[in-house]
Amino acid sequence: MSQHLTLHHFGMVTSSAYAKHVNRYRKPFSLGTSEFSIIFAALNELGLTNQQLIIYTDGAARGNPGRGGYGVVLIWGKVRKELSQGYRMTTNNRMELLAVIEALEALTKEGLSITIYTDSQYVVNSVEKGWLWNWIKINFKDKKNRDLWERFVPLYKKHRIKFQWVKGHATNPENNRCDELATAAADGGSLLVDEGYERGD
Repeated sequence: MSQHLTLHHFGMVTSSAYAKHVNRYRKPFSLGTSEFSIIFAALNELGLTNQQLIIYTDGAARGNPGRGGYGVVLIWGKVRKELSQGYRMTTNNRMELLAVIEALEALTKEGLSITIYTDSQYVVNSVEKGWLWNWIKINFKDKKNRDLWERFVPLYKKHRIKFQWVKGHATNPENNRCDELATAAADGGSLLVDEGYERGD
């Protein structure tokens, strides 16, 4: 988002609690990743972070494996944040999972109620059908993407998370937006190295 925002833009009503804290966060700023965290921390102090957090994620890979990227949309009340990044060599499943990880790592509060919408059956079924927990028991023997799943698990345990599958490239505007972000990142510059993939994890 290029528009500069203050906490007044998020429907905050004037209160003594708001007045007490607003000076610490009054400087207008665009919603970069750190700024999203700042706003989250500010509203957390005001006790306004108990609502549902909605996250949309998508991943893409050109060639699979090939150039790839992820896209994320976080929606929390009136606060909206988009994340994306491209990688020089990766797979679609890794980008789908990394999108979820990056979204969760952007949060500054634990114990949230979160619904994550994704068109990745790999991600949804791995968690909701319990595949992941069986993979942990067998130490990920013959399973791919261990490095990313091991990043995901502690993040997952910090919150109350439900995964919801959505059909890709269909009528869901937020899923389509994530696809746009992911493909643009994959096709863009400043590609990072997916170290886990290039190590063969």
